This record gives sequence, C-alpha cells and structure tokens, in this order.
Amino acid sequence: MPKDADAKAAPAHVAIIMDGNGRWAQKRGRPRLFGHHAGARRVREIVEACPQLGVKYLTIFAFSTENWKRTQSEVAGLMSLFRKYLRREADDLYQSGVCVRFIGDRVRLDEKLVARMDDLELRTAGNDRVHLTVALNYGGRDEVTRAAKRLAYEIEQGRLTHQDVDAETLAGFLDTHVLPDPDLVIRTSGEARISNFLLWQSAYAEYEFVDTLWPDFSAEEFAKVLSAYSNRDRRFGAVRA
Repeated sequence: MPKDADAKAAPAHVAIIMDGNGRWAQKRGRPRLFGHHAGARRVREIVEACPQLGVKYLTIFAFSTENWKRTQSEVAGLMSLFRKYLRREADDLYQSGVCVRFIGDRVRLDEKLVARMDDLELRTAGNDRVHLTVALNYGGRDEVTRAAKRLAYEIEQGRLTHQDVDAETLAGFLDTHVLPDPDLVIRTSGEARISNFLLWQSAYAEYEFVDTLWPDFSAEEFAKVLSAYSNRDRRFGAVRA
C-alpha cells in the first residue's frame, strides 16, 4: 500500500492526463486497445488510493475532442470500453462512496453510453468519499466556447447584462462549476504538454510530468508525486513575505 501523503499539504484536487496506453501495448506487441483496457484497470487503483492520500477530488482525461481523429476502429473500441467499464464498475463505485461526474460535450456520444453516464451520476450523487470526474469528449477550448455561448444566451434573454460578466460569472457556466480548481495536474508517459485539458481551471495548478506510461502508474508512484507536491511553494502570483 502507498504511504500516506502529508494530510496538510496534500492536494485536494488532482487532475490526470492518462497518457501512454497505446505505447504500453505496442511495446508488448499488442494492439493499442489492449493498452486502453489495462489503463482502465489502473483507474480503479488510483481512485481507491485517493482517500488514504488526502485527495478528495480526482479528475481524469479519458477522451478528448481531438481523439476523434484516431482510427475508426480505435474510437469504436474506446466507446465500447467506456460502456463496459461503466456497467462493470458502477456497483463498486457506488458502494465505495465515490461520486461520479462527467464533463465534456455529450452530443456526439452514443446514446447508450450517455444513458449509462446519466444513471451513474444520479446513482452516486449522494456520495462524498471521493469525487471522480471523467472528462469524456472534452476539450478546454470547447468547454470555454460552450460556456460563452450559454452566457451570451443569458444576456440575450435579459437575465444578465454585460456588466455582470466577470471571471467568476464565466466560471459558473463551465462544466466544472461545482468543483474546486485542480491543485495538481499530472501527465504520464513523458510528454510535457497539457493537450487542451482544463485550460481555465488550471491557471494556478502545479504540474508534474512523469515518464511512466499510464498502465504502469501505480498507487505507490502516485503517492510519491503527491509527496513531492507537498514541498512546493504555491504563491498564486504573490511574493511570500
């Protein structure tokens, strides 16, 4: 089991770009989808480790608005995996006290998948042990664009004026409006970019880029990353006295 992170310094909200599933599979001579299945199993271990490590909110990047550019077979396989995962894990997530939310544009997603997403959100809404947010067909620019459209509509309807619009107002129209901003964003696989993930919310987040491919990212390594975070000096633009 991973060692406990410092409770005082542990990030309340961790967001993870789960990268490297395809490369993990290819290194083993297997198809990319094999890696995605392994990555899905890893999610459970990380979610289970969160309470012990002091992490209340976990947001994972499952499928981006740009991932539709992948081969049709890989996209279809991923959508099937998401449906199976939600069906298989629903009981355990509920019984473990996990509150599940989904962010992203659901319009393009399969109706059966959306129905399972809706059901799981409703079923786990009363849970509070861990808040798991799954970004599915999500892109940061797309999210801000959709929020701006909703905000513009409110102005058109006369419920808001342009003078009412500030950063807090816009944030209230984002998919994540019920969540605190992430304290720490982790990206696995050695890539050092944010890939359009939580652009607004991560303005003052700390980042950690690790070389480990996602299917190999264990709870022990997760704990080490959180421990390293506890030594960082977060000033949010200010200068420490």
